[in-house]
Amino acid sequence: MIEASIKIYYPNARTGQEITEAYLDLIQKDYHSDSEKVLFATSVCCDDINVSTDFRRVLRRPFTLGGLGGFPYAGLTGISAFAQHIPDGGDAFIFYGPHIGISDAGEIGTMRRPGQKHQTTCCGALLLAHNRLSDPDAEQLTKDNPLDTQQMELQQTLLPYRQEIAASNPPAKVITDVTYTNIRERLFELLRQGKSQFNCKRIFLLGGVIINTSPEFSDYVDIRDFHVLTPQNLSEDQFISKPIL
Repeated sequence: MIEASIKIYYPNARTGQEITEAYLDLIQKDYHSDSEKVLFATSVCCDDINVSTDFRRVLRRPFTLGGLGGFPYAGLTGISAFAQHIPDGGDAFIFYGPHIGISDAGEIGTMRRPGQKHQTTCCGALLLAHNRLSDPDAEQLTKDNPLDTQQMELQQTLLPYRQEIAASNPPAKVITDVTYTNIRERLFELLRQGKSQFNCKRIFLLGGVIINTSPEFSDYVDIRDFHVLTPQNLSEDQFISKPIL
């Protein structure tokens, strides 16, 4: 039943386990990548619910680039540190994207979390941003709050899409899709500027939207992009998405 609800919004979504197995198999068999020499990084939301794939169990020492909403707040310093930690002769693997919940009844943007009986928003940071974007006089959009810098930056990245999000139905899906694009573009820019720090064979980039469900169901991932970059010769044509599974 939950899969049918997910497929309404994300017809190409597959379970996190399927995605993990498919892409690990791809990089090992097609690209002959040694998993013992792969350094894994994520740019996903810091929400505790985001354990939708098993990459972190197979590819050790995950490096965290993302924060609220999955945006790569670690910036150029973070991407450079990640690059410098890659094993000699190894590869980089980055999994990125926002997340969204779906309830047992098929309502998007909400979910029942482990140990709770009630529904909560998911992604809470994105839906908070949506509420603030909906208020034309919202002081929180531009207020400089040093105790909430990630939420402030997340809202600023969404501000140009304010009208598109407001006119959409359901807005939870559209604000998640917009955030996916923003995460991808920021990661690409960080890689362009930080490419000199990568002394590895390849950078595998896998991007998608994580779909969280109630504890008794599997979480899903809607894969959007898969890229294989050569850091020493990083060019614009490498940012054209390869065919995905």
